[in-house]
Amino acid sequence: MKLPDHGANPHKLFEQAGVEQPHSIVDFSENVHPFGPPAFVEQAWPDLLEQIRRYPDPDGEPFRSAAAAYHELETHCVAAGNGAAEIFTWLSRRYRGKRVVLIEPAFSEYRKTLEAEGADIATVQLTADNSWRMELEKVAKELAGSTALYLCNPHNPTGRMLTHPELVFLAEACEAANCELVLDEAFIDFAGEQHSFIGRQKEFSNLIIVRSMTKMYAIPGLRLGYAIADPAIVAELKQGAAHWNVNAISANLGSRCFEEAEYRKQVVEAANRERQQMERFLREHGCEATDSAVNFLSFRLPPEKDAEKFFMDMLAKGLVLRHTKSFRGMEGEWFRIGMKAPKQMIQLREAISAWLETK
Repeated sequence: MKLPDHGANPHKLFEQAGVEQPHSIVDFSENVHPFGPPAFVEQAWPDLLEQIRRYPDPDGEPFRSAAAAYHELETHCVAAGNGAAEIFTWLSRRYRGKRVVLIEPAFSEYRKTLEAEGADIATVQLTADNSWRMELEKVAKELAGSTALYLCNPHNPTGRMLTHPELVFLAEACEAANCELVLDEAFIDFAGEQHSFIGRQKEFSNLIIVRSMTKMYAIPGLRLGYAIADPAIVAELKQGAAHWNVNAISANLGSRCFEEAEYRKQVVEAANRERQQMERFLREHGCEATDSAVNFLSFRLPPEKDAEKFFMDMLAKGLVLRHTKSFRGMEGEWFRIGMKAPKQMIQLREAISAWLETK
């Protein structure tokens, strides 16, 4: 059974799994929080009509400048993209035919885009045996002859965090190997901006940081992300972008999201509460859960339980979990859950508890 490589778009999952879609579903497979975009988005919507009458700014303004100001960077250190996914497409072209090191399991777009450009991919495999911890020396040994190392911090799909000293070690190892470090911080907002490595960007000319607006601000349909790097790298990356790659509505609304400090605080607090409660529940019921710092976690059932039957039974109830058949090293035995509203999380816990008692 071939299932989609991503969460979200649950109708495609039901179709490919051969399960009739219930009238009511809750999609835990995507990691967008349940509270919706900041209030200003709906309030500003009528005024945006004028934006669609004109071509957008080719550099994604005013979003690009707002992102630079938020991180206290010069504007030419930032490139705006049509979602972080577009930026990974730019990067794959940069590494066409070259050796790139991936840490698996990982976001499937890394490998998919790199393979499309004929990159030679070397894999460092994380395992459940040591709780998905990264062995830094093992990674460093793979860097010789490589053009780039891809890291995700916090890690998707486990939610584990690398510390700043660990990141410095890897950035320095990349520098010594004449290798670029691509650091995906798509979920760093949920851990706290103090954990971002952006403040060290000027120390490492080989560092490329990718950020997403999708998860924290609940705007996946607007497709908005950005890359932060040395100005020369930014200019080279932009050469692979379509003209007007960021639409005017996204650029306008995205620029205002950075002002939403109280919104971010409320979202993070709610996500932490739900994740911690879910972790306790899973462990109390004999499941193994990852040590996550963000708005999702991964878990696997007690050893005697049938993971595929569990997944399909949850689907039949309209509870869509993120399968891990596309995450190397997890092989469908693990499941990822994005944190949703309290009522939905209770519904999921009750369904899991009932299944474990009867299967």
